[in-house]
Amino acid sequence: YRLVAEQVIYHSDRSSRVTYGILELYEREFAKVLAPLGVSLSINRQLRYVTALPRHAKAGTATVAQTLFALVLRGLYDEGVRAGGLTEDGEVLCDYIELQEFHLMTGRDLPTRGELDTLLRSAKRWGIARRLEDDDSGHLTSLQEQSAGGVAIRPAIVDVLGETALIRVAQWGAAREVAHA
Repeated sequence: YRLVAEQVIYHSDRSSRVTYGILELYEREFAKVLAPLGVSLSINRQLRYVTALPRHAKAGTATVAQTLFALVLRGLYDEGVRAGGLTEDGEVLCDYIELQEFHLMTGRDLPTRGELDTLLRSAKRWGIARRLEDDDSGHLTSLQEQSAGGVAIRPAIVDVLGETALIRVAQWGAAREVAHA
């Protein structure tokens, strides 16, 4: 249930290590159980995470703001990978300044802090990003209050938002340029 509800289980999350271990150990059995539900199971043993993705995604479940934010995060993740900016858990760390790319990629202003917090909660629920923590207690600080950065873009973003997502970002940018020309 937890895998289907959260979509991604990371070994690097302290509360998910046992769950990840069970899923990795019994991968075939879990894949058989999830198949009739239309969910495919995938384990990335190198970066140590498990994804449960629906084979027949329901269109229109995310808002435009959520979709744009997720696509911008995917673009920032790919830029970080190309620049060699991965952590040992495969995450790309992104500070508030780098999130300003949202404006460059979409032509829209970066959402306000309240809206940004809501978008980050959605991204965390989808398993594609998390706020950086200020200590090991799990206490999260506001994105604006963090000096070293704000968001860790998680490696499963590649699985959740595949290559078609990158094409959408490029199409969005091209359509925006044509509209301004």
